[in-house]
Amino acid sequence: MSPRSLKEFIVTGVVLTMTVVGCGGGSEESTTLTETAAPTAAPIDPATVGNITGTITLEGLAPDAELIRMAADPVCVREGKGGMTETFIVGEDGSLQNVFVYVKSGLGDRRFQPPSDPVLLDQSGCQYSPHVFGIQVGQPFEVRNSDPTLHNIHALPEKNQEFNTGQPIEGMVFKHTFSTEEVMVPLKCDVHGWMNAYAGVLSHPFFAVSGSGGTFDLSGLPPGTYEIEAWHEQLGPMTQSVTIGEQETAEINFTFQMTS
Repeated sequence: MSPRSLKEFIVTGVVLTMTVVGCGGGSEESTTLTETAAPTAAPIDPATVGNITGTITLEGLAPDAELIRMAADPVCVREGKGGMTETFIVGEDGSLQNVFVYVKSGLGDRRFQPPSDPVLLDQSGCQYSPHVFGIQVGQPFEVRNSDPTLHNIHALPEKNQEFNTGQPIEGMVFKHTFSTEEVMVPLKCDVHGWMNAYAGVLSHPFFAVSGSGGTFDLSGLPPGTYEIEAWHEQLGPMTQSVTIGEQETAEINFTFQMTS
């Protein structure tokens, strides 16, 4: 091969090599740009947010709270100090506590960073506290044994990962994170059959549990129309639609019916 032909061959090879590398690089950049350019939801303007408030009531005669019989574990008898069932906590005005209330739909494709602060479920007096609570997907979840006796925490989800772990020593803490939305996740203690709790796992922070007087508050919502669901462990779910404008507070109330 002549020096000129050899030179042309080398130059041609370099150009081809650059072309192949360039095509490969272009493909990777295109993928990256496509991912970066994916549409994102409009941020929430704090100056426009509103609130949804309301009250949960019960019509009909609810079962009375009962004294929990803890005789199977002498430690629980001592630590429990007359613990009562929490399925129905009803005020004289019919207000109902421990109802999980949350935005079921209406937030669109907005995404919310989970808080770094953990949600704590305490085992104290051989009962779970709180009985009903909410947590975000990816938020730290901690279960603490505050009793000098064996407990275990057993989750029975349908969508999330099941877990069942013992805590034989007072002060032990079990840590977990939920990966998927699920309303609700039942939690129980296999050692003490009366111990149970419920976790509402959501991808957003707009949830509440009705407290004293049956009241709830969903704050910081952008203007829009929302489907709100209220869930009770024995009476099931109820839903309502509500629209809030800029800086508006809308009120919705839920009334559950006791059936025979």
